[in-house]
Amino acid sequence: MEVVGSVNEPLLKPLQGKMSFSCEQETDAFANKFSSDVRVPLVIWLEGDLGAGKTTFARALIHALGYQGRVKSPTYCLLEQYQISPVHVIHMDLYRISDPGELEFLALEDLMDDKSILLVEWPDRGGDWLPRPDFRFEFHYSEVGRELHWSACTSIAESLIQRIIST
Repeated sequence: MEVVGSVNEPLLKPLQGKMSFSCEQETDAFANKFSSDVRVPLVIWLEGDLGAGKTTFARALIHALGYQGRVKSPTYCLLEQYQISPVHVIHMDLYRISDPGELEFLALEDLMDDKSILLVEWPDRGGDWLPRPDFRFEFHYSEVGRELHWSACTSIAESLIQRIIST
């Protein structure tokens, strides 16, 4: 894992692609591959319908990064934090908020640093209170499992996804 700084420059045109997962184990395998080359800081927006795979991916990524305990869904408490030396993972689920201003009370900017990975489910509910994403992962139901439509929105994200795709 590499620490690259606190600001990732946005791309003018995000690199986009699609992957298919026929089962949860394939989602886990992708998260494992993703974690092996991740750079921090990193912001990933997780989008999609209820049950489409957002929390499944977040849980798999947190475990792949080395967390040994139970990874809880942050649906009711809005956020869960995991310290996985040297990384600090913040997993948010904004499904239950009704006003983006509610995020002010979480002091997200105080929680994040140059060793943070921020995973945000339902980022559309966060308004301008969320940092721009490095990745947008949009999960969809498919005939056989799930599809992930991804956008690499920064140069850091673009180089990461290209390394993952090429191996």
